[in-house]
Amino acid sequence: MRVSLSALSRGLPFRLLLLTIVFVMLAEVLIFVPSVARFRQGWLEARLASGHLAAYAIEAAPEGMVTDDLKRRLLSQVGALAIDVSTAGNRIYMIGNFRTAMPEGVIDLDGSGPAALVADAFDLLFDPRSRVVEIRGTSPKDRMIAVRMVIEESPLRDDMLDFAWRIVALSIVISLITAGLVFLSLLALMVRPVRRMVDAIMAFRRDPENPAAIVAATTRGDELGLAQRELAEMQIALRTALRQRERLATLGTAVAKIHHDLGGILSTAAIVSERIVASEDPEIRRVAPRLMGSIDRALDLTAQILSYARDGVMPLARERVALRPVADEVAEEVGGSGYGDGRAAPVVTVAIPQGLTVDGDRELLRRCLANLVRNAVQSGARRVTLDAGALGGEVRLTVADDGTGLPPRARENLFQPFAGTARPGGVGLGLAIVREVMRAHGGEIMLERTGPDGTTFLLRFPVAAAS
Repeated sequence: MRVSLSALSRGLPFRLLLLTIVFVMLAEVLIFVPSVARFRQGWLEARLASGHLAAYAIEAAPEGMVTDDLKRRLLSQVGALAIDVSTAGNRIYMIGNFRTAMPEGVIDLDGSGPAALVADAFDLLFDPRSRVVEIRGTSPKDRMIAVRMVIEESPLRDDMLDFAWRIVALSIVISLITAGLVFLSLLALMVRPVRRMVDAIMAFRRDPENPAAIVAATTRGDELGLAQRELAEMQIALRTALRQRERLATLGTAVAKIHHDLGGILSTAAIVSERIVASEDPEIRRVAPRLMGSIDRALDLTAQILSYARDGVMPLARERVALRPVADEVAEEVGGSGYGDGRAAPVVTVAIPQGLTVDGDRELLRRCLANLVRNAVQSGARRVTLDAGALGGEVRLTVADDGTGLPPRARENLFQPFAGTARPGGVGLGLAIVREVMRAHGGEIMLERTGPDGTTFLLRFPVAAAS
């Protein structure tokens, strides 16, 4: 696969390589600054040592007398214009004339701190003038001897430039080698795994059903290994969800057709049932309400499945909804329906304070409460209580019943469609629809408690407000 230069320059490997080179060069610069200053100081100290040794030639001569030719040769060998050596006893050995040398500046090696040495070194490095200067300091050979010399700075500058170029060349070589090693290490440890994850994400986006699009599992224990495993699990879960959504979409299409045809059939049956209710036969009048209830439940069941199989929750018609009237309506609707088997109608108590409101869709909220109350009633609860209050910047609404509690199977799959029911004939969509509606409102539903003495569901709305 051909990769353009511009695409390569935008890639992570190239940026890592460039940054590594820059950082290594920066480290070399930080090393170079004191190195140049130390090179200059060493060069000057070496000249002081050479001047000290040249003075020994004068001391070794008879009565300290040497020819002018020997003095010139000594000064040329040392690279100085004049040398003055003082001992602790103030004895002086002098070669050359300091007055005729005419130094333009003085360099005191003993009196200069590190910062001054660095500044003087860079001043010389970037100053093309060839000055004559006097250097002073103690001899490296004997700290009891002071040496003064007059020299030309041009040889020192030439040696410093040569040293600087060697350092620069060495820095470039070290930076390239280091950058290459770091680049190869990062490429193997980070870039390639990240690139595999990116390729897997792109392949999964193109074809979620393809098993090859799932990122390969890894046993790495670092953050990248964790990211790969989490990505693989997320892709598997997302593919399962997409398959389920596809099946639900197909189911929704089928249910829509069935609902349309079944609605006509059941409507006809309802009309006939209404005539049957008017019969004078006591037995027919006794069973007719049960027939009507069965027809209503059949219609409600198909409508419920169709509603859930739609692609997402319907858009919310938001308004300021007072919870008490909605709960009263649900209590009247569900509480007056009875159990359908001759038992007394359940008692649905509404303890929601007047004036408590939420921002939401009134019809969807009514369906939520109706589903919860109806589930409790159909599970055998004789009393259901609706209560609510504002707490901590949110509205909390509870639906509590006195039933026998949820069995373990129902608790394990509580909000899963088609799996969260333990009631014979149930489809497990009521709680799933409630959760979808609550999340559409920005809230949540959770099981607060369940046991032999009853079950309580908690509905939490994100913003509480009182009218």
